[in-house]
Amino acid sequence: MDGSVAGAARPAFKLKITKKADSPLVAGRRRFFKYRDLGVADATDGAVRAQVMEAVTGMTEPTGWHVHHCQAQFIYVLKGWVTLEFEDGSQHRMEAGDSGLIPGEMKHNEIATSDDVEILELSVPGPMGTTPCEPPPGMG
Repeated sequence: MDGSVAGAARPAFKLKITKKADSPLVAGRRRFFKYRDLGVADATDGAVRAQVMEAVTGMTEPTGWHVHHCQAQFIYVLKGWVTLEFEDGSQHRMEAGDSGLIPGEMKHNEIATSDDVEILELSVPGPMGTTPCEPPPGMG
């Protein structure tokens, strides 16, 4: 059995294998990260984006409250740690092996990272805008 659903059409995605040595660094949102594009946006015609964020240095200040314009952002901590706070009042220190799904348009703030943090980030759809926003009521 091939795992496909009878009668279902194969998505128009292309096979994409990316070697680290061949994956380009791309512009990103934060100056303390370097961003490595994994080629998934091209292979999915923009339906999904995948990149690895690697620390240049640890964070010197929080990113500030912001939202991402997408359906969802998935993060998986590969190395080190990151502390995030969310509009629901929760705060999470995520370490290597931890993951999180952040719904699009959910207010959040990155508070701190280790100096060696690496995070795999996926977004659906691929293009993901970021807009600063006011903190949720009662959170500064």
